[in-house]
This record gives sequence, structure tokens and C-alpha cells, in this order.
Amino acid sequence: MIKIYTDGSCLGNPGAGGWAAVLVDEKNRREEIFGGEAHTTNNRMELTAAIRALEKISPGQSVELFTDSSYLKNAFTNGWLAKWKRNGFNNGRVLNQDLWQELDNLVATRAVNFNWVKGHAGNFFNERCDQLARSTAEKFQQKKFEPPKKIFRPKKISQPKKIPPRGQLSLFDF
Repeated sequence: MIKIYTDGSCLGNPGAGGWAAVLVDEKNRREEIFGGEAHTTNNRMELTAAIRALEKISPGQSVELFTDSSYLKNAFTNGWLAKWKRNGFNNGRVLNQDLWQELDNLVATRAVNFNWVKGHAGNFFNERCDQLARSTAEKFQQKKFEPPKKIFRPKKISQPKKIPPRGQLSLFDF
């Protein structure tokens, strides 16, 4: 089973935003992905993090997705998304319809279990996502965002004592 931790950040809402995800496989290998936009909302970044992470997972795989966004988790666990779809997204009044549809398509082909974690409460991977998302949003705000240039390849990841340098890890494809 693959574990995914996601987070989104926005400086101003709307404003410059960042998203991040940490994917951890059965062998405890980790991949970090992140990105952002110059003008967006926090909820769009939360959804984008989940979308970009699930895109890295092969259809049919089992996934435990951890998010500090009640908006994201409850849409799936409380039936909000199913209701929005039945009602035609309330004639377009449901925000972020494009992202919900994309996320729904990804979830439909993977066995995803959504879990809520309290943000800023010491969960290492949630904190790491927050750090990546926020720093990316800051770079977009300053118009200094550049894709990561260096790839880090740790052998085994458990609960690190020190957070590794910023960048995108490309250890493996799921």
C-alpha cells in the first residue's frame, strides 16, 4: 500500500499558491513533488496536491491519502462529491469543479482511503508537505519559482531527524 501526504498553501486567498505531496511506498522509499501558481486559492492547491500525487500511482493500486484539508477528505468520505455530481455541480456553483472532476476520475481507478490529519501538529510528512507548499507559494509570490534542479536519493526513509534539503525526489515510479 502506498501512503500519500498532501498539503496546499496560499499567501492571500486568492494569491500566490503552492502544493506538495510526499509519496511513501511499501519499502519506505519517499518521493516529494510540488508546484504552484501565481494566482490561486488554498482549496485549489489542496486539490491539486492530491491530483498530482494520484497521477503518479498506477490504476488499481491501494492508497492511504492523508490530508489536513477537511474540504478534500469530506468530499469523499461524507458523500459531498457524489451529491455535487448528482446535482450537476449545482449548475456550476460548486467551486473547483474542474479539479473535482479530475480527482474523481483518478480516485475511481485506484483504491483510495482518505484520512484527515491535524495540520501543524507534528506529523512529519504533513509538516514536510506544508514546508514545500509554503516555500513554493513564497517563490511564486516573489516571481522566483524554478523547478527543482537537484535530485536526492535517500536509501531508506523512516522518521528523519533532519528535514532534507528542498527539491524533488525521483526515486521510483509507482
